[in-house]
Amino acid sequence: MNIKKLLKLALALIAIILLVLIVFYFWASSPNYSKKEYSQLIKNDYPEIIDNDSVYSIITYNIGYLSGMTNNLPVAKTKLLFNNNLLKVYQEFDRIKADIICFQEIDYHSKRSYYVNQQQELQKIGYNYVFQAVNWDLKYLPYPYFPIKFQFGEMLSGQSILSKYPLADAERIVLSRVANSPFYRDAFYLDRLAQVCKIVIDGKTVVLINVHLEAFDEITRTNHVNYIVKLYRTYKDRFPVLLTGDFNSDISHDNAAIKSILGISGIKSAVNVHKKTFSSVSPTERLDYIFYNEKYIELKSAKILTSFGDASDHLPVIMEFKLK
Repeated sequence: MNIKKLLKLALALIAIILLVLIVFYFWASSPNYSKKEYSQLIKNDYPEIIDNDSVYSIITYNIGYLSGMTNNLPVAKTKLLFNNNLLKVYQEFDRIKADIICFQEIDYHSKRSYYVNQQQELQKIGYNYVFQAVNWDLKYLPYPYFPIKFQFGEMLSGQSILSKYPLADAERIVLSRVANSPFYRDAFYLDRLAQVCKIVIDGKTVVLINVHLEAFDEITRTNHVNYIVKLYRTYKDRFPVLLTGDFNSDISHDNAAIKSILGISGIKSAVNVHKKTFSSVSPTERLDYIFYNEKYIELKSAKILTSFGDASDHLPVIMEFKLK
């Protein structure tokens, strides 16, 4: 075979490989659902158990799709790991009986967590009002990159609010994306969200904002915090406001974006901001917060819930409060 034929064969092989990669890119990065399905208010009909004597409770929890300390690592994750973590979390929530739970990184139908709808399982504890917001919908997520056998594959994940009280005016807000991210990374990256809804608690309307802010790019995270500050300010003088979630910002870091939230007049953190929530084994950072406006909300107690162990790589935060 002469050099010319070899060159043609090599070029043909390269063309085929490129075509396969292009087809894979467009197929894998395409969604399974329509955007109108990304935001849903769900009404259940479980037996209601509400006994709070005018003291209410809220938990924020980056549940890390129940992968524990294996989150995002290229290692084998058995179904038993997820089953055990789901059972642990279910039992803890059933024991605590919080009125509201705000989740980040919760899977609805993902290969990485064996296609278990984690929201559906946890709402069975007795949460009849659910606000589901999808932020990751892909036919195939090629991450972690290597080895390929550990890649996440089909993805449907997001943020959820579970409540024992009625939800209304639910809004799924997509926050800005990383500006300089390569197109091929951006196509597979999740939407960072703010969930906003109103909760009617014993005749009073409370505004709840649940967020999951940018983790890896400081400029984008700062932009997210600046937006959340403006959003919070639109409600804080008229309603009791609870601002919860994974802010991916530790106050101990230089120029931490979270400091802009703490600078809002009248805002308070439910738990001392220097106490740590990440990682769940020997925590070294504070990423998860519950904030509130003291004009309308009275703090009764708050703490970081170490009893959840390493079901996630984050620890949840709980707050008990009264409405003024």
